[in-house]
Amino acid sequence: MKRRILATVLSAATIAATMTGCGGSSSPAAPAPAAGGDSGAASSSGVQEIQWMFWDDLNATSDLISLGYKDTIERFNKDYEGKYHVTAVTTNLEEYYSKLNALVAAGETPDVFIVSPGPNLTDYVEPGIIAPLDDYLAKDGWKDTFTSDAVFSQQTYDGKIYAVPLNTAAACCFYNTEMFEKAGAKVPTNWDEMIDTCDKLQAAGYTPVTISAGTAWCLSMVAGYLCEAEGVDLAKLADGSASWEDGKLEAAANKLVQFSQYFQRTAAGDTNDVATANFYNEEAAILIQGSWAIGQINGENPAFEDKCGVFQFPGVSRVIAKSDSLAMSATTKYPEASAAFIKYFTDDTAQKYTAEVGGKIPVTKVQYDAEKAPAQLAYVMDVFSGASGTFGFYNESMPTTETGAHFDDTMVAVFLGDMTPAQAATDMEEYYKANCRK
Repeated sequence: MKRRILATVLSAATIAATMTGCGGSSSPAAPAPAAGGDSGAASSSGVQEIQWMFWDDLNATSDLISLGYKDTIERFNKDYEGKYHVTAVTTNLEEYYSKLNALVAAGETPDVFIVSPGPNLTDYVEPGIIAPLDDYLAKDGWKDTFTSDAVFSQQTYDGKIYAVPLNTAAACCFYNTEMFEKAGAKVPTNWDEMIDTCDKLQAAGYTPVTISAGTAWCLSMVAGYLCEAEGVDLAKLADGSASWEDGKLEAAANKLVQFSQYFQRTAAGDTNDVATANFYNEEAAILIQGSWAIGQINGENPAFEDKCGVFQFPGVSRVIAKSDSLAMSATTKYPEASAAFIKYFTDDTAQKYTAEVGGKIPVTKVQYDAEKAPAQLAYVMDVFSGASGTFGFYNESMPTTETGAHFDDTMVAVFLGDMTPAQAATDMEEYYKANCRK
């Protein structure tokens, strides 16, 4: 099925035009001329000006990964002073893609922007919004600095690489080791043990789990693990050789309902940031989140690192893996400057910071000091080493971004009680028949 990105971005642009100045809680975007193909004129000094779009406010954040990105920008601008200069355009995660798509629709695509791999990236590949990067990666042995060609697997389309990964992270369960000890709870290895652990934590007076259902992908990340445990096969569902109504999604959704009794009372409205803050502020014992949250947890509450453990989501052998990736506008007037900027995120300085400060796994062959890295990184590495393989976010592993969003919304509906698990299975099957299968 053809992607509907052009219709999506045109709609986003219309909404943006009617809601200028109504950004809600978003971080303020840097005031700047139109980006990409429409901005590109060099300054009066001859400096080539480019823009980079990101989903965090670099001037207000305490997230250690984001602060590392800010440092990369500053290094780049200093090293290329008088030749290239980059300005960051920022928003928040919840509004990032709607605002990016509005810029695309307006012909103001940022020169470089962060994007998720999978169908989301495909939405920018198929209409020609982003450029292949193979020629730049081939220069000066840049591609050879990466750990292997496998790191580009989710960024490759028709044999061409359209984005550069910056790090690798895993979706895990973070837990408060002190609360577990006081409650007599053990790290669970299967679903029954997970429920038993939550019961012990609740009996001890703790909120067992903090999670965001207000940010739908957070809840669907848990649903993805539950579907994995039930043996859901997304490839077979896409080609029609399996049905969402075969009982597997219904079983997973029933477990989601069972699990939700242990969530914080405000889960339905809490954002991802609020849910994460509940954990590092010690208002809940377990946070189900990606290892990308290590930088946020340690940045906001450094003292909490000593009592922050990590375990793999119980009952599954594979782990959800994720990477931040950078793409380059196909209409940028300064592709050399843009490619040089992307490369800075993968140089030794940036990649060492990724591990030693941010707690994410580097994608290059850089040597880093494991003793300097956050303790949680070693735990995440253990999770990876013990896993039988990896898989992607469910909402990024379905045929289209619209399909992934529909799955997210369906899981939220189940959580809210607006849809039964059986109804969710029927809904997904009908959606696939109408939109995903030829």
